[in-house]
Amino acid sequence: MEITRLFDTIYYQQEQYPQKISLTSIRNGEWKSYSTQEVIDNAYKVSLGLLKLGIQPGDKIAIITKENRPEWNICDIAAGQIGAVTVPIYPTISPSEYAYIFNDASVKICIVDKEDLFKKVEQIKDKVDSLQYIFTIDECAGCAHWEEIFAKGEGGDINDVKQLSAQVKPGDLATLIYTSGTTGLPKGVMLSHFNIISNVKEVGGEMPLSPGLKALSFLPLCHIFERAVSYCYISNGVSIYYSSVDTLAEKLPTVKPNFFTTVPRLLEKVYEKVVNGGMQKKGIAKKIFMWALELTKSYEYDQKPGLAMKLADKLVYSKIREKLGGEVIGIVTGSAPCPLNIAQFFSAAGIPIREGYGLTETSPVLTFCRFSEGGAMLGTVGLPLDNVELKIEEDGEILAKGPNIMMGYYNQPEQTAEVMTDDGWFRTGDIGKFITGKNGVKFLKITDRKKQLLKTSGGKYVAPAPIENRFKESFFVEQMMVVGEGKKFVSALIVPAFETLKDWAKKEGISYTDNEDLIKNEKVIKLFRDIAEEYNPDFSKIEQIKKIRLLPNEWTDTSGELTPTMKVKRKVIRERYAQQIDEIYSV
Repeated sequence: MEITRLFDTIYYQQEQYPQKISLTSIRNGEWKSYSTQEVIDNAYKVSLGLLKLGIQPGDKIAIITKENRPEWNICDIAAGQIGAVTVPIYPTISPSEYAYIFNDASVKICIVDKEDLFKKVEQIKDKVDSLQYIFTIDECAGCAHWEEIFAKGEGGDINDVKQLSAQVKPGDLATLIYTSGTTGLPKGVMLSHFNIISNVKEVGGEMPLSPGLKALSFLPLCHIFERAVSYCYISNGVSIYYSSVDTLAEKLPTVKPNFFTTVPRLLEKVYEKVVNGGMQKKGIAKKIFMWALELTKSYEYDQKPGLAMKLADKLVYSKIREKLGGEVIGIVTGSAPCPLNIAQFFSAAGIPIREGYGLTETSPVLTFCRFSEGGAMLGTVGLPLDNVELKIEEDGEILAKGPNIMMGYYNQPEQTAEVMTDDGWFRTGDIGKFITGKNGVKFLKITDRKKQLLKTSGGKYVAPAPIENRFKESFFVEQMMVVGEGKKFVSALIVPAFETLKDWAKKEGISYTDNEDLIKNEKVIKLFRDIAEEYNPDFSKIEQIKKIRLLPNEWTDTSGELTPTMKVKRKVIRERYAQQIDEIYSV
């Protein structure tokens, strides 16, 4: 069979290479697994129940879970194969945002996984005229359990589902994905089956996936990046083991995954933990670790290991691989720029990191570094997919055209027109350029977001991202945001890597009571000024950081400074730290 709709992927898996473990996750301390056939059987039960509840083709069904789990996929397949449209939503957004999205999409049924999410949605039910039912996947008192959907469908005819499935066209709307909203209200991105499947086929064909391999999935399935990758796994016969970010450290050595996707922020945390552990070593062990770490800084993709790298692998790198389960053959990172030193570190250690680029509006992948020889270049986001065209405008903005470009923004024709040219090119809003690699191959490099460019009072434009990424290569810099819009010079808000900083402070004999007290210490302030002095020469005079302000608390999605995909909410941070920014420029 040919895969043309999202739900075709599971039937393709059953036809080509049925899996005993297709989807699995931990429930009550044990792995609860679904075979390929069990996924299909349960999807039919949900489909029949949805039909009994009055769901018709084109109706919207919201799915909200705190963790990735097989039931998410089952609901997605069940809705899709009767022509309904899924609306995946982040669990962390506010009730008012739920109300906005539910009303905008006219959601009829909402399926959540836990009691607190049920209550969160229930409190806005009266504000959403279209919302008829709320179900929970986990059993909880006073909640309608999702198996009530199964019960509704009992006695139904599977042929009814098959007839509706046959009527679903590749070009039909498959899902509405609301952008995470770094600025303003979220927009509903309309993606068809064809949009996403065209991406799945291209990307899946370039990844080192084969039947029987294991993938660990922990990025939110409500984000198009992880969702599209899950279709790649399913259509290639890869077993998916679900985890939360919180339990990732314990899952890696037990699952021993062959593949997973991630965001740079999580790689940075692993890197920092490994480096901090290495720096705690004593004597010759510490010297060996620091020597092996230094070797990674000159690593290039496709580099043939020499004697030094082989020795470092035996003494150090092999132990790093074991921390990730020992069997990883590939990791793809996206959503934000991956610092060069992070990609070098893991790749040199035999854990191939490949960076990709795309947006929700592009289903999502536009480019990514391949795993095949010559198909990757450090510091870039790789090569365009074979079915994607890219071009760079005079102002540096990247435009894209291909079968993966969205149908438009739901209910927002004017906003759709703003990002689509008359001849079908999508304006990404990102600034980039092509870098020529070996054999004349051109790789895409992202330099910044068009709307994030700073303009100083002197009229000069500054791209924050390259500066921030360079500074974050320091062991002492956890997070950073460049500021200076309308000012004479640029400065930076910096969240220190407190674990590393506290180790340094102990050696320096610095006493302190808490993070707030620590960052006020003159020696600490001088340390970060010295870091700025070290990295500033890498940038033009106008781009150099003149002043810094250290902050005591890490930015997170729960505290509101980051989106659920770990992107910095610059507007929120500027507003939240307006006083600190004003103090920088008041002297």
